[in-house]
Amino acid sequence: MDLGLKDRVYVVTGATRGLGNAAARELVADGAKVVVTGRDAQRAVDAAAELGANAVGVAVDNADPEAPARLIAAAREHFGGFDGILVSVGGPPPGFVADNSDEQWQTSFESVFLGAVRLARAAAAELEAGGVIGFVLSGSVHEPIPGLTISNGLRPGLAGFAKSLADELGPRGIRVVGLLPARIDTDRVRELDGLSADPEATRAANEARIPLRRYGTPEEFGRTAAFLLSPGASYLTGIMVPVDGGMRHGF
Repeated sequence: MDLGLKDRVYVVTGATRGLGNAAARELVADGAKVVVTGRDAQRAVDAAAELGANAVGVAVDNADPEAPARLIAAAREHFGGFDGILVSVGGPPPGFVADNSDEQWQTSFESVFLGAVRLARAAAAELEAGGVIGFVLSGSVHEPIPGLTISNGLRPGLAGFAKSLADELGPRGIRVVGLLPARIDTDRVRELDGLSADPEATRAANEARIPLRRYGTPEEFGRTAAFLLSPGASYLTGIMVPVDGGMRHGF
């Protein structure tokens, strides 16, 4: 299936590893051109080099108010256009209510929430009809995940913002979509599993709760993201797509 991605230009944040990187890989594989970002300059350059000539790496922190303008400018400078953005950020620190400090909440808010809002707002001002804004969120949008209190607090609010933005931008032909990953086999998920006393038992217990009885792969997530960002999904907006092997039981 031709998704219509050839020569379209996207910014993908948090793309030096994990889900952002998986999405960038699939976009490039289908012919798109991508600006990949990360906080570490060398890692951003290395990630882009692995993707080839249709990718460029830019070091930014999503919490930086100047980041949106820099990234959109980089897309136009290197590839001559800007068709969409996928906002992916690293997960906030784990912890229960009593574990997380005010500083952790503030830092996470700046990066996970306000940084994403700024990126989306800047993209909305620059995109034309056919453009798209995507968010990598979490299954915690629908159901809190034990031990991830900060994420449980911030992700649902960002999903609400995304839906509001979809309603506002729809008349201009600009789409807004979200992805809700659960147990995808990334470094982040392995780190979280490793916090338990018995990581192997924890993984086995998690897999038993997933109807498909396994964790998802980054490639599976990336293909879903590439489709949602593509013209092939041109009538999909305001939606949150669970990428979770069937864990969510509601509609």
